[in-house]
Amino acid sequence: MFSIKADFDELRERIRHGRELGHASFEPIYYLVFPPEQILEVKRQTPAWVAKLHQEGWDVQTFSIVEQMWALLKEDPFWTLCVMEDKSAPLDWPRTNKALADILTTENGLLNRLEAALQPLEGQQNALLLVTDLEALHPFMRIGAIESQLQGKFHVPTIFLYPGVRTGKTRLKFLGFYPEDGNYRSVHVGG
Repeated sequence: MFSIKADFDELRERIRHGRELGHASFEPIYYLVFPPEQILEVKRQTPAWVAKLHQEGWDVQTFSIVEQMWALLKEDPFWTLCVMEDKSAPLDWPRTNKALADILTTENGLLNRLEAALQPLEGQQNALLLVTDLEALHPFMRIGAIESQLQGKFHVPTIFLYPGVRTGKTRLKFLGFYPEDGNYRSVHVGG
């Protein structure tokens, strides 16, 4: 039976011992995989998990996908136009989603923000980055695409709270309905 608490405890143990060198990568990237129907429970547990990691000596920095996406949208020069267009056709979801995706992916905005969050942590012995709210990437992109473009940039343990289904050692299905993706170079716990 699924236990998010047991999976988090296993994740903490793996981070404490570090990753083993393997054929895929040695970067300290970890995914806590949980069923999509547990998104709200994970959000409830996250403050307690951060506190537990702090008690264990980690300097936890949080990177919220939602907050970063919202900041990118508000900073875009076309955001006001997008809002006006949406008001004129509020049910035209394909157009709205395309406009939002264009803003979020222009000049690798989200990727650059994650890289910028990782850079100041490099060299800090007890630093840890916790990436939350991955479900907000739907329907615009998946985190695997961002992770692969940042290869070589993960120098501190980085935990992604991943709503999805684990279908093998390295294969995940984002939100449980996207096609299976095996391009992750990370340690997966749960799912």
